[in-house]
Amino acid sequence: MHDIKAIRENPEAFDAALARRGLSAMSSDILALDADRRAKIVAAETAQAEQNRASKEVGAAKARGDDAEFERLRALVAQTKADIARLTAEAGEQDIALRDLLMGIPNLPLPEVPEGKDEADNVEVHRWGTPRAFDFPPKEHFEIAGVKPGMDFETAAKLSGSRFVVLKGAVIRVHRALAQFMLDTHVEEHGLQETWTPVLVKDDAMYGTNQLPKFAEDSYQTTNGWWLIPTSEVTLTNTVAGDILEESALPIRMTAHTQCFRSEAGSAGKDTSGMLRQHQFEKVEMVTICTPDTHLEEQDRMRRCAEAILEKLDIPYRTVVLCTGDMGFGAQRTFDLEAWLPGQNTYREISSVSTCGQFQARRMNARYRPTKAEGGAAKPEFLATLNGSGLAVGRCLIAVLENGQQADGSVDLPAVLHPYLGGRTKITATGTLA
Repeated sequence: MHDIKAIRENPEAFDAALARRGLSAMSSDILALDADRRAKIVAAETAQAEQNRASKEVGAAKARGDDAEFERLRALVAQTKADIARLTAEAGEQDIALRDLLMGIPNLPLPEVPEGKDEADNVEVHRWGTPRAFDFPPKEHFEIAGVKPGMDFETAAKLSGSRFVVLKGAVIRVHRALAQFMLDTHVEEHGLQETWTPVLVKDDAMYGTNQLPKFAEDSYQTTNGWWLIPTSEVTLTNTVAGDILEESALPIRMTAHTQCFRSEAGSAGKDTSGMLRQHQFEKVEMVTICTPDTHLEEQDRMRRCAEAILEKLDIPYRTVVLCTGDMGFGAQRTFDLEAWLPGQNTYREISSVSTCGQFQARRMNARYRPTKAEGGAAKPEFLATLNGSGLAVGRCLIAVLENGQQADGSVDLPAVLHPYLGGRTKITATGTLA
């Protein structure tokens, strides 16, 4: 959520930043609502002072037998009381309206974010590895002979419909190995704290990480009001909702492996083949809670954590910084990691690493108390939050299968996974581990 004080102080900068996202100026509407709300608050306070004064004079008028003045003052107190109730109610309604308005406006991009309309305007900033030269036409993951026995879309459709898959045998063993490898790497080498969280959350958690109110259709809600998380960014970030942390406790760097659920609203016709875009999938997520003055270096750190996973798996990738038109609602800046998929002959997103600045923390009322060099209590300030995939397990599985495929339909697996597979190094053409 946005800081109304910052909009009051520099509405032109606010509108200019929105324009970079392709949005119309909004500061005048925001400030008009804010001014009217504040005027009603002042009027209610003035009326309260008038009521207090008149209430004191009522008794004095009664004591001296001035019935006319007594009645006038009593009527004034009653009218003022009604005015206070009305003004307070109207101010409260406008406070909610202002909050709802601010909740629906995306985060402002950092000045260094490239301007653009869509993914075509994203800017590549890093590339690693050389795509393998195949001596046969590489296939997509679901077409590889050794993969087919372990990737069952027909049974999944019978159970749940489209955009689901049943994994079994060697394929699910590799999927599980990937998740464990990612967690171990992030915990043991990158210093992240492994965390396990629920996948069902209340409205407040979804509001805190900006899935609500704007993107309700992108998520699933149960009949009793819980939401299925689209990623554990929701739960990990909200662990500090409503808290005031000491600066000495920061940064907090967490990772979690969870099931994730997305309705994929608006993606009809996109990636309908294979398991690239599913309603249910697994991710190893990374979340950092830090001070605002360190969030950019924390984003670079998180990005390197994600890139390291791909490098250890020997999967060629490129890193792009998203332009203003392709960036997510809550992000100030986002790096996408795109893995090379030879079956599609292109790079596809496998991780997004975003800094949200204080945007989510303001929605969650998550703050920290700065350490004062001279001692004493410091005024709490809003935290900064970051999130990133470390990585999407299913998409990583696709990249491993496609990059390791052989002409006979078998798949050579990355060396870092061998210990997680009992020393086995490949999926055979018949779909077994060997």
